Amino acid sequence: MNSSNSPNSEPTSLNPDANEPAVKISSELLITLLTPPFLGALLGGKAVSQMLQSMGQASEEVFRGDRLPVLNFPHSEED
Repeated sequence: MNSSNSPNSEPTSLNPDANEPAVKISSELLITLLTPPFLGALLGGKAVSQMLQSMGQASEEVFRGDRLPVLNFPHSEED
């Protein structure tokens, strides 16, 4: 039978479930599987943000001058 001869003019296929996925996965299962990686990414991002902020504050301390040594230069006597 040709698809052009069908009364509905819809193409016929040998497998009526050809458009259906091979494995059906429920939305609840997908949400359950994707929740831990999502939460891990959120917590990891927060940890990285805090680490970068503390590294920035530590680098500011170096340039502030509180921890730099005091250099004693000899005063030259000018005549």
